[in-house]
Amino acid sequence: MRVSECMTREVKLANPNDTIADAAKAMAQLDAGVLPVSDNDRLVGMITDRDIAIRAVAQGKGPSAKVSEVMNAEVKYCYDDQEIGEVLRNMGELQLRRMPVLNHEKRLVGIISLGDMAAADGLSHRTGDALCDISRHGGQHSQTAH
Repeated sequence: MRVSECMTREVKLANPNDTIADAAKAMAQLDAGVLPVSDNDRLVGMITDRDIAIRAVAQGKGPSAKVSEVMNAEVKYCYDDQEIGEVLRNMGELQLRRMPVLNHEKRLVGIISLGDMAAADGLSHRTGDALCDISRHGGQHSQTAH
């Protein structure tokens, strides 16, 4: 199965000049914890609810801070024609629960999450393996002091 067969195609985007309040409102409306950040039709970053909490609020930035100040510009992505198994392994290794999906012209065409893949026929076991890798102790999002 390919990524294009189970990804979410309609993706709400943030702009680097949007405020984090705008991004948080968009996430609340979507019931999502992430927004890809696009500038001039190019993917330039990702902003998560965790970025807003840790890189903004915890550091004293107000709701008018710009998305560009707190987003992660190091975007990990996959291609729409990649095999799901390969993407699941990658997500597990990188400890990511979702990834933007690009075409080979490097244009955003969707987003894929573990939930998208778990809902696909026959992928629940492989998705569970990836989730175990993502949730392994001591990862980037561990509550163990670093």
